Amino acid sequence: MSRIRGKDTKPELIVRSLLHGLGYRFRLHRKDLPGKPDITLPKYKKVVFVHGCFWHSHQKCPRAKRPTTNTEFWRVKLGKNIRRDQENSERLKQKGWDVLVVWSCEIKDLDALKAKLRQFLEN
Repeated sequence: MSRIRGKDTKPELIVRSLLHGLGYRFRLHRKDLPGKPDITLPKYKKVVFVHGCFWHSHQKCPRAKRPTTNTEFWRVKLGKNIRRDQENSERLKQKGWDVLVVWSCEIKDLDALKAKLRQFLEN
């Protein structure tokens, strides 16, 4: 698991490119915010997390299927990831930030993703 990148992943780069194309400027991986959001838009008080479907257990996504070997390890590991994500989102909301999660499987439809980002940022 040490080879799994935590930032600057392909889905994250795509989301950043879309945001930049929409005219938004942002900050990356702010350490002073809970969960170090992938993308922070301080002007709008909004953050975007770009989650991998497997590592963050995206429900009803085929990429999120748990391995059939070492099932107890994966159940605990992925369960902790889910709890951590929920806690970070709640802490950000308590601080007045709006939170959007973009799943890696959403990258397939760039037009829909662009519309989702635009709607999140304009509301």
